[in-house]
Amino acid sequence: MKKILSRNRDVIVQIIGYLYVLLFVYAAISKLLDFENFGIQLAQSPLLSAYAGLIAPSVIIAELLIALLLCFKGTRLTGLYASLFLMVAFTAYIYLILNYSDFIPCSCGGIIEKLGWTEHLVFNIGFAVLALAAIVFTEKEKGTPAVAVVLKSVLPSLAAIGVVVVLFLSSEHIIKKENNFIRRFGQHPIRDEKAFDLGANSYYFAGIADGQVYLGNVTAPLVLTTVDTALTAKKAVKIRLDDTSHPFRSLQMKVEPPCFYLYDGSVPVIYRGQLGDSLARTVSLEDAYFSQLEPMDSVNFAFRTQSAETKAQVLGKLALDREPKVTLNHELLEKQVDGVFDTDGQLLRDDVTGELVYIYFYRNEFLVMDSSLHLSRRLHTIDTISRAQVQVRSLSGGQHKMGAPPLQVNKRSVVHDRVLFNESNLMGKFESREMWSRAAVVDMYRTDRQEYLGSFYVHNRGSHKMARMIVTDRHFFVLSGNEIVRYRFAQPVTRNFN
Repeated sequence: MKKILSRNRDVIVQIIGYLYVLLFVYAAISKLLDFENFGIQLAQSPLLSAYAGLIAPSVIIAELLIALLLCFKGTRLTGLYASLFLMVAFTAYIYLILNYSDFIPCSCGGIIEKLGWTEHLVFNIGFAVLALAAIVFTEKEKGTPAVAVVLKSVLPSLAAIGVVVVLFLSSEHIIKKENNFIRRFGQHPIRDEKAFDLGANSYYFAGIADGQVYLGNVTAPLVLTTVDTALTAKKAVKIRLDDTSHPFRSLQMKVEPPCFYLYDGSVPVIYRGQLGDSLARTVSLEDAYFSQLEPMDSVNFAFRTQSAETKAQVLGKLALDREPKVTLNHELLEKQVDGVFDTDGQLLRDDVTGELVYIYFYRNEFLVMDSSLHLSRRLHTIDTISRAQVQVRSLSGGQHKMGAPPLQVNKRSVVHDRVLFNESNLMGKFESREMWSRAAVVDMYRTDRQEYLGSFYVHNRGSHKMARMIVTDRHFFVLSGNEIVRYRFAQPVTRNFN
């Protein structure tokens, strides 16, 4: 066997070299022909997201240069060492994805496009062994000492592994803490499970608890509709009010078991009823005008209103069992332009922790507050719009109007168990415009600290886009057209955090 290997050493080295030439040239050309998609795939990598713009062309150039070195006998040994180091780096990359990544992305394209990540790992190890064998044969023919071969092979290989680990650690920090608007999409993060036809597109989510989804209806504001979370049946209850004399403009419904609430901040009035009972009684009348309301319990409410003093929007608390009932916190919403349009956003309540969240529509910021409206954290979304891009014109009489359509950053959000789910209105780097036309993009953030968790697509249902959303530990519910759709998370997003 030794004699056979000795006689055919050059042939074996040439074959291994040409195998690498075939691999690298094919892979490089495949990437070049679909460069945009290759960049997107790298951007979804849990290890390289932050460096996708630099690494995408660098990998192609490196593969072509190494292939060129392998074509000539005088530079073949250098090409083999470069092949070994690159393959070791690829192997370390896959190992980290399989063992330390938050999620496993779709595989890269090229010659091994159909292989899974474990098969990729085996493939790379096999090619690394071939490169090492060719190096040993060539160095032995040159009379290079074995120790020198080991040092020249092992030390740069360890360095290659070190570079990949450093890229992984720094990319994770940049993406989660200092993101420069690069999204990461997991592999099938949600799965379309079931849809139920509601018969109308005027529903909105009023709440979810105990295996029931509660729906309000814009065109029938006194009807509370219940659909079981299995999406098998629905029932509707007509709510009776103890006082119907108010000139309602927009009566809204919210469910916070064991109670349901109806309210209209322009009157202003709040009704409260018990689930299972159709009667709702007035619990607050002319205590506070408000544009948004979040019930915290049967007597405490968080709301947004316009300050009579500053004319700016402000967050406040209504406590029915205290005097004074209303307290305002003027420090929470920060004015950038006019204090009204620039501070517009959505007030939310975490049904698990009880914390309040306010996310701005026109800037990349959201506030996390306790039930007393004390600020806990100011956190940011991954886009780069830190100042609201709104133009405001003053009219005679002191009124203000939008001077031009604003740049909306965040469309709609929900929060559940310390995770904010935000439908973004802005396309990030390395994303497909075609995909944006066919789906909504939902980004996930922790609310207990600055951390981006990832994103997922919610595909249109025919011509209908996602209109509303609500979340449980395992399911993501959507209203789209006449349908309520239930998706299952591939893995629980709101797991216990460290």
